Amino acid sequence: MKDMKFSDTHQWVSPHDEEVAYIGISDYAQESLGDIIYIDTPSIGAKFKAGEQCGTIESVKTASDLFMPIDGEVIEINGLLSDQPELINDKPYETWIFKAKMLDPRQVETLKNEKQYVMFVGPD
Repeated sequence: MKDMKFSDTHQWVSPHDEEVAYIGISDYAQESLGDIIYIDTPSIGAKFKAGEQCGTIESVKTASDLFMPIDGEVIEINGLLSDQPELINDKPYETWIFKAKMLDPRQVETLKNEKQYVMFVGPD
């Protein structure tokens, strides 16, 4: 996905156009969680501010909160994940969790680029 940006809470944002962005979790996050078995996604139409909890991801090891990386309104949920949550483990940067209408598209620029994010999480 082009122009991917990352939050400090390990979500990625990939703008689809000037209003809509795909949102998922980073490879670092899925590695830390282990085998993902369930995702509690936000409801379509729900609005969140950046940093607010918008869901939960459960793995065989633990459960982790999912945070909204930007101000936005949820407009679509990735239906494949209800039956195949492990897709996030297999392809974390190709598997989006939900799409959001960005309430302030400029916020994306305040997130980390790939290089900054790698430095943030540290080397493997």
